[in-house]
Amino acid sequence: MSSLAKLLKWVTFLYEAFLAIPFVGGIFVVANGWTPLGIAFLLHAITIIVMMRERGPFVGNALGVITSVVALIPVVGWIMHGLTAICLFVESVMVSQRTRRY
Repeated sequence: MSSLAKLLKWVTFLYEAFLAIPFVGGIFVVANGWTPLGIAFLLHAITIIVMMRERGPFVGNALGVITSVVALIPVVGWIMHGLTAICLFVESVMVSQRTRRY
């Protein structure tokens, strides 16, 4: 995996984990007019493209795209951000440990 792919995985994980913090993530999203959900959508879409090109795992980011849309519902969004963060964490660790094969 390239360093870009690893970086994108960790950035999307950290962003989702921040949005999953009870009340803090919700206040951040509402205070910014739901723009953070659009940013999350774009980050996940870009990461999916990069991961598909490198044949890496992108299920967590696909879940992130769904979460960005469903997160308009307050409690459901909080739960989804938490699940997405966990999935992205597992994938990030897997990608970071993967060695490059030539």
